[in-house]
Amino acid sequence: MSALVLDAGALIAIDRGDRDMLLRLERAAKDGVEVRTNAMVVAQVWRDSGGRQARLAKALRDVKVRPVSPEEGRQAGQLLAKTGLADAIDATVALLVDPGDHLYTSDPDDLRKLCEGAKNKAVVIDC
Repeated sequence: MSALVLDAGALIAIDRGDRDMLLRLERAAKDGVEVRTNAMVVAQVWRDSGGRQARLAKALRDVKVRPVSPEEGRQAGQLLAKTGLADAIDATVALLVDPGDHLYTSDPDDLRKLCEGAKNKAVVIDC
């Protein structure tokens, strides 16, 4: 495995204290495996205004949060047109993965389709 890529469902699982997701992050940190997502995914799940999402905030310290560039925005739109899907943030997540990455998502069917459309051979895992 090259990296762990997290979509909104994975971040929500972390926020809710899902033991399996927390263990995956712990193992990744121990093994030096990169964990990444993008800023729009964080925007989907971040609602904290006073420490209510402390678990998620702590986990995000170890997650590489990438920006979404204008070019990636255009690529995501083209990917949506190609696949017939509509979730722009999911499309940007599909563009984050490299071959061999493990992509954790609560929407595995759409992410598999988007990864295939982007010719990204990630391992898509339902969380």
